Amino acid sequence: ICTMEKQVLESSEERTFQYQDSLPSLPVPPLDESLSKYLDAVKPFLNQEEYQRTEDIVKKFANGIGKELHQKLLERAKARRNWLEDWWLNVAYLDLRISTQIHCNMAGPGPYIEHCWPPKEGTQIERACLNIWHILKCWELLRAEKLPVERAGDAILDMSQLPMLFNTCKVPGITRDSISHSFKTETEGECPSHLIVLCRGRVFAFDTIHEGSIVTPPEIFRQLTYIKKRCHSEPEGPGLPALTSNERTKWAELREYLIGLDPKNLSLLEKIQKSVFVVCLDDASPLVTPEDYSELTRLTLGGDPTVRWGDKSYSSLFFSNGVCSALCDHSPFDAMALITILHQAEKKIIENEGKWKGSDKVRDIPRPEELVFTVDQKLIDEIGRTKELYYKKVSDLHVVSYAFTSFGKASIKVRKLHPDTFVQLALQLAYYKCHGRPGSCYETAMTRRFYHGRTETIRSCTVEAVEWCKSMLDPSDGTYQRLQLMHKAFAKHNKLRKECENGKGFDRHLLGLLLIAQEQGLPVPELYVDKAFTASGGGGNFVLSTSLTGYTRFTGFTVPMVHHGYGFFYSIRDDRIVATCSCWKSCPETDAERLCRTVFQCLQEMLELSITAQL
Repeated sequence: ICTMEKQVLESSEERTFQYQDSLPSLPVPPLDESLSKYLDAVKPFLNQEEYQRTEDIVKKFANGIGKELHQKLLERAKARRNWLEDWWLNVAYLDLRISTQIHCNMAGPGPYIEHCWPPKEGTQIERACLNIWHILKCWELLRAEKLPVERAGDAILDMSQLPMLFNTCKVPGITRDSISHSFKTETEGECPSHLIVLCRGRVFAFDTIHEGSIVTPPEIFRQLTYIKKRCHSEPEGPGLPALTSNERTKWAELREYLIGLDPKNLSLLEKIQKSVFVVCLDDASPLVTPEDYSELTRLTLGGDPTVRWGDKSYSSLFFSNGVCSALCDHSPFDAMALITILHQAEKKIIENEGKWKGSDKVRDIPRPEELVFTVDQKLIDEIGRTKELYYKKVSDLHVVSYAFTSFGKASIKVRKLHPDTFVQLALQLAYYKCHGRPGSCYETAMTRRFYHGRTETIRSCTVEAVEWCKSMLDPSDGTYQRLQLMHKAFAKHNKLRKECENGKGFDRHLLGLLLIAQEQGLPVPELYVDKAFTASGGGGNFVLSTSLTGYTRFTGFTVPMVHHGYGFFYSIRDDRIVATCSCWKSCPETDAERLCRTVFQCLQEMLELSITAQL
């Protein structure tokens, strides 16, 4: 009876991927709806005459080539559960030729300094082994399909991004990169179980499963201590990982050259690609407080390139003072997948007070092996050149990450306002104050209600938001007027978010129509070369690239989309809002520090406005 009961219990538990086959396909919205939404979105950036011209272009597109392209897109969508998936992966990520490690990767600090692990020299390895073990337990749960299915309200969300965190790596190609993915669930079969450790320009590997069970923190401690002792008492390694920070075609050529030098190099590269994830032991000791994550955040993306494998989907970084962070290739998944796993692990770390409460017994496990690449003088010179270029680029990056502690989600919800919209509107007002004009803005919406859904663009810079910004800056407008306009701006943004999450946005649709034209060898339709398209952010020209990283302690960032733009990312907690803002120092008109501080002032103004209204 016991086994029968057990089986019944087990089968009644939800499995992580059990609903994948029943998720709805990604829809293609009606053409007229998408075009009318597009026209509404470009208004803030055009004068009357320009708008008239754009309206004519859109009409012509709707009745002509647009109609044909839309029909072809519908045919494509009939044959696929997600018509966008392959295209998006290529166009947004794999076709890029710039250094993706700098321009595309996501980087974020670990919030453990706020509870279990304040910065402390000499704790790097003991904290690393606990953190690694908790992440490995998530990997094990995912392999057993025991991680809970995520939902948004009642809607089941697609879970296909979670496996992409593990055993996954981007591989450079001459014209297009590819993704190597070796993760398998227990039902699917064997899955590689080794970790890669980078330390002082050297590369090591060890298996995380010994005699059928995951190595414990004391066992991982032994492995990491062995690696660190060796690296600190012997000469530095060649620093091969730095090559991943190159411009993509250059890295692809160097990789080919590396493989040509010695076929063994290929099997070492494959070993890195297939690893569960990468552990980076970094000698830096970034200053960090719960109110200021700036240095840790900047160093995660812009620190020592010889201990970062930029193509790996998940790298866990541990600094000399026991603080940690994550660096991820963005192509196979979006930030929320990572945060799901990290938040799960963080809960366990807190439950155990940041300590190991199990057995200290260390089994007789094989020592880590060093992956020694065959390199020649040409490669050593290239590594040196790459590091120089890398440091030149990252030294131009300005990143601030501050906590706004006056209030958070709780106070905003008391006012019956949506916390995310609250921050987005504060950002619109702050940009308007700093730059004297509306800022085209990309906010990520999640389309995971659909099979393999990833993202859609919420264009936060609406006509309603701009009207409200103008009112806030017009001394002759009274509180009541401002409040009415603010509520209109809120309603519009909430409506856009809902549409985007339900597959009714227009940016991915317009992209699909353009790609159909390209595949058919047709000229680029006029709509895409019109000033309105670029000025409003289309074609990757958004001045503000933004994302809510959720309601947990985790946040992160990417660099701005354009040279004269900003990256602005934020997590909203009950009592605070943690914002990370990035820009390029070489652009004279942007200033991340100023924008972030102005956003904080605007948050305060908005709360005061909504309180005044209630009096």
